[in-house]
Amino acid sequence: MKNPEHSLTAEQIAALHDGLVIPAHPLALDENRKLDERHQRALTRYYIDSGVGGIAVGVHSTQFEIRDPGVDLFEPVLRMAAEEVQRAQLQRPFILVAGICGPTAQALREAETARKLGYDAGLLSMGGLANCSEEELLERTREVAQKIPVIGFYLQPSVGGRMFSFDFWRELAEIPNVVAIKMAPFNRYQTLDVARAVCYSSRRDEIALYTGNDDNIIVDLFTTYRFRVDGELVEKKVVGGLLGHWAVWTRKAVELLEEIKQVRDGGTIAKEWLRRNVEVTDTNAAFFDPAHQFAGCIPGIHEVLRRQGLMRGIWCLNPEETLSPGQAEEIDRIYRDYPHLNDDDFVRGQLNLWLETKSNHA
Repeated sequence: MKNPEHSLTAEQIAALHDGLVIPAHPLALDENRKLDERHQRALTRYYIDSGVGGIAVGVHSTQFEIRDPGVDLFEPVLRMAAEEVQRAQLQRPFILVAGICGPTAQALREAETARKLGYDAGLLSMGGLANCSEEELLERTREVAQKIPVIGFYLQPSVGGRMFSFDFWRELAEIPNVVAIKMAPFNRYQTLDVARAVCYSSRRDEIALYTGNDDNIIVDLFTTYRFRVDGELVEKKVVGGLLGHWAVWTRKAVELLEEIKQVRDGGTIAKEWLRRNVEVTDTNAAFFDPAHQFAGCIPGIHEVLRRQGLMRGIWCLNPEETLSPGQAEEIDRIYRDYPHLNDDDFVRGQLNLWLETKSNHA
């Protein structure tokens, strides 16, 4: 294979392997379901000031409908986020991740758009491609990886993903310029398949494992996988998260990962962390709405951001997409039961600054 057109910098690679908080960026709309640029930019500023190591834009949380003819928001939304990151003039490593979807031709177009806008990597979705064989999807990954560093993505079947074999993930891990894999099947067995496949790969040290398992975030971040490969013990840690859950209460997520980093290499992990894992999972259940097969997962995120003032409403591009019955009350409950998990005070202190309308070129 020829050399990829773009790669991560050494500084970005080191940060990716150390572990980053990468929230999945939502889409701010007004009451007419049109892009609310002021709040869209404010969200990006919120994530940057929260201390994240990257953002993922154009992913499920940004709503796949941004690509629909007549909506045409894929490029504008990616561009605004990139402008805000550039404007922040960050002194820390930061990775702009673009969601990339569709058949090979579409995926290559989206990768090209992302690169032109300054994106560093692409989160390559396998959703909506049920008729493609595993080999066809591997070839698609190889082609996209020539354009942009790829983060592989195991998406849970309940929201459009599909099951993949161990051999698929082992082959995917061998593809040059695959830099990480987001494991989000919401299933221990399938998560194990990915981790074992990477450990069996000759590129095991070049790939970072990231959790997308919103139902098991803290335990994932404390997990080191160990397998015997050709007589040698091989270990891989889950180092960070690329999560829709981290699109809200993001400042606390950054603090959480930093605390976990300090603890996880020190030997014994206190059982208190298991309780904290349950708290975060309970919180995620309110946001992501598994009680209704995740129907309210995007509006649930919007509702928290609306309460904080980071969004004007919970509108989605699809008018049918709204909070499920009882979901608002569940969000009330987790605010009441776990007040230490929200970052409302942090948001309140800087919201007006984030909502200033100055553009990247002001």
